[in-house]
Amino acid sequence: MEPFSDQFMEFHPIHGTNVRLDYSGTQATRVESFANGVCFSKHPLKPGEIFLIEIEDKELGWCGHLRIGLTARDPRTLEVVPEYSLPDLTDLGDSWVFAITRNHNKIIEDPGVQEVGEGGLAGGHRLGRGEAEDGAGGVGNGGGGGNSMNPKTFFTDSHLHIENVRIPRDKLVGRSRPGRFSHILDDLYKTNALPPTARRSRIGVLYVPKGRDLADMHIVINGEDMGASAKGIPTVQPLYAVVDVFAATKCVRIVQVEYGFSSLQTLCRKAIQKHIVHRMAIDWLELPEALKHYCKYE
Repeated sequence: MEPFSDQFMEFHPIHGTNVRLDYSGTQATRVESFANGVCFSKHPLKPGEIFLIEIEDKELGWCGHLRIGLTARDPRTLEVVPEYSLPDLTDLGDSWVFAITRNHNKIIEDPGVQEVGEGGLAGGHRLGRGEAEDGAGGVGNGGGGGNSMNPKTFFTDSHLHIENVRIPRDKLVGRSRPGRFSHILDDLYKTNALPPTARRSRIGVLYVPKGRDLADMHIVINGEDMGASAKGIPTVQPLYAVVDVFAATKCVRIVQVEYGFSSLQTLCRKAIQKHIVHRMAIDWLELPEALKHYCKYE
């Protein structure tokens, strides 16, 4: 199954009190403190449709990072946007949120964990290893998040497969800022060797149908599926994406994923990139700044 999205992804105008959205509604910045950074997708997600964001900016001095997940609560029905996604939003019920850490985001299947439908996760959230291990080094993986993906697979497979869902890979991994070591950094991003909480890291959430009116929530980090972080989520109500711009994560932006035919903007980008030697050369072209930015970083 490959969902064909016909909507431009944006953040919902209802959000935490410390969040500021840009004019396009695709960039969310926490302007002060470390909390009240909860954001939602403007529209409910379709089955298999990923809500993908890139970490644009970080803020030193805080402990903790981005949180992401799903909620069956329409943001318009909230009297007050919760200060935290964990535990405030999840304590309301019908919300499933995952805390992204520098390591240990991969879900290890535990046969002893019950699913929502069996009464095991009705409270609303299942965390991987939790933020208690945020400062721990990645044992045996160089601190790279425990990725076992074969780098060759990333370059040869055009889609990421999660159950029966197919997601185009071309947008799942970020690119470094143009510079002397860009070519080295880009390879590090593609092999998921940098921490998931680093700048340019791309993190997405989606749900995969699993039987009648149920689904599993999956988190994708830099092109790799972390597994089902919440199982047996009811889908009788629309599910919105939740992004908590929390603590050390300062600013995120939405990355648009194209499932069907490429947009005119994408075709222009590919044509421009085909005829330049290096991304830095884009700055010399007589193009609108927004198009230059898109060509350099997508």
